[in-house]
Amino acid sequence: MREEMPYGTEEGEGEEVGFPNNTHKRLVVVGYALTSKKTKSFLQPKLEGLARNKGILFVAIDHNRPLSDQGPFDIVLHKLSGKEWRQILEDYRQTHPEVTVLDPPDAIQHLHNRQSMLQAVADMNLSDSYGKVGVPRQLVVKRDASSIPDAVANSGLTLPIVAKPLVNDGSVKSHELSLAFDRYSLQKLEPPLVLQEFVNHGGVLFKVYIVGEAIKVVRRFSLPDVSKRELSKTAGVYRFPRVSCAAASADDADLDPGIAELPPRPLLERLAKELRRRLGLRLFNLDMIREHGTRDRFYVIDINYFPGYGKMPEYEHIFTDFLLSLVPAKYKKRSG
Repeated sequence: MREEMPYGTEEGEGEEVGFPNNTHKRLVVVGYALTSKKTKSFLQPKLEGLARNKGILFVAIDHNRPLSDQGPFDIVLHKLSGKEWRQILEDYRQTHPEVTVLDPPDAIQHLHNRQSMLQAVADMNLSDSYGKVGVPRQLVVKRDASSIPDAVANSGLTLPIVAKPLVNDGSVKSHELSLAFDRYSLQKLEPPLVLQEFVNHGGVLFKVYIVGEAIKVVRRFSLPDVSKRELSKTAGVYRFPRVSCAAASADDADLDPGIAELPPRPLLERLAKELRRRLGLRLFNLDMIREHGTRDRFYVIDINYFPGYGKMPEYEHIFTDFLLSLVPAKYKKRSG
């Protein structure tokens, strides 16, 4: 059972407490406001145990009490939706500038809309000796499904087309996608949507997890390639619950390294650094694909805030190191 210590206790007040390796270490207190599902997947015993050994204490934020009455916190970690919560956090950031809020709610909002989500990647137009990173050509349709065939034709998008909900709020529905093979079937889609050209990518997706300056990449099965012959013989709309489960694969297992070479590390580091700056976020992941038949042509097809880090190898070590890096001055004082 998770330890959720009320404030007013000795440890909750940030007093010095005894640890096996350091007898005078003040706790780094991380207040968290997560859904119950996110709490279960993220705050696993292996994370809490390691955090405790490193002097980090996770404390649940009580939604029935004003945030300013709780704490003191060093860090606030959150993934909740709604205007009211965003306003509470913004007010808290103004009145408690000494607390690190992961991440600013206004910055997160950009990722809730797939129209604006990939704009940072498109604007970057990243190209260097290690490769080129772009986004698939896309079109936003906010209403009237009957207009989609003409809109697609006028925009020059080629079939097949991937259709994704315009709003990406982390819900199961927001991760559903459809693949439309013919012009007629486009009318069966349900706006508001983002329509993306499907890029053949060998059926492999790269999930690039970013935690501050740390980057971890895993391979996942994705939608299989579509040949011109298949396209000419296939019609209709095919729905998938989410792209990384589309091949009925184990969603939490990295694929055999022989299946696909990872994107070059220097390219990922440059991309992550630039996106951290442009998005104003430190906790997110990218879904990336490599165009089939190329070594160095990559596309970012989705960006998610505070993704399922529990599925990332060694996440507990990466995350606890990141949290400690946010309070270096306090930490140095403590370990003296």
